[in-house]
Amino acid sequence: MRSPVSAAAAWAVHAYTASGAICGFAAVLATLDHDYRAAFLWLAASTFIDGTDGMLARRADVKRWTPTFDGARLDDIVDYLTYVFVPMLLLYVAGTLPAAGGLLVAGVVLVSSGYGFASTDAKTDDYFFTGFPSYWNVVALYLLAAGLSPIVNAAILLGLSALVFVRIGYVYPSRTPVLRGLTVTLCVIWAAVMLVVVQRLPAGGSDGNPSSHVPGLLLIGSLFFPVYYTVLSLALHRQRRGL
Repeated sequence: MRSPVSAAAAWAVHAYTASGAICGFAAVLATLDHDYRAAFLWLAASTFIDGTDGMLARRADVKRWTPTFDGARLDDIVDYLTYVFVPMLLLYVAGTLPAAGGLLVAGVVLVSSGYGFASTDAKTDDYFFTGFPSYWNVVALYLLAAGLSPIVNAAILLGLSALVFVRIGYVYPSRTPVLRGLTVTLCVIWAAVMLVVVQRLPAGGSDGNPSSHVPGLLLIGSLFFPVYYTVLSLALHRQRRGL
């Protein structure tokens, strides 16, 4: 029997997921205004939405109450905008890519991530991402804050783009059962540290290189979670493959 209240709750969850696109649009506007602090805050808001909408969708049983609507497809569309397109636009506008070839580098990221999102094995049944999971918003923040040379930035982006095609399983932080409590706890601590990094970025109209505003020790210290995440992912990949 159809329940209007349950159906409304399911549609509200879909609207919540779609609101991530609004955050992405606001991040684009902030990027064009060279307000990188605001841009990353909007991206952080979209990441929060992405990290919580799945739980809400399962609780609202959206597949039952909105059977003609594909929430997973909506989620992928919003994720591609906020995890891939906007971060690449931000790096391009900020001048962190090579003057000659920057568009090509961004294009490689956009196309490789399109492949990653469209792959049928992008998410496994035991809750792993297959191939580099397009965390380009995180990559963009580190590259902007670190102030590396455009050539080094390009090499990092191209290397990670290649890893999209390497079928390594990466931890799905909120769902991979192994050490999930520790992973989520460290992720929350890391997110708080990265918000401090974002707050140190220049706002619109500010002068100076964004990297000059972020203490190097803060940025280096924040790598504790990416290192943990990578080591855990590789260890579990070997275990799952029986290597």
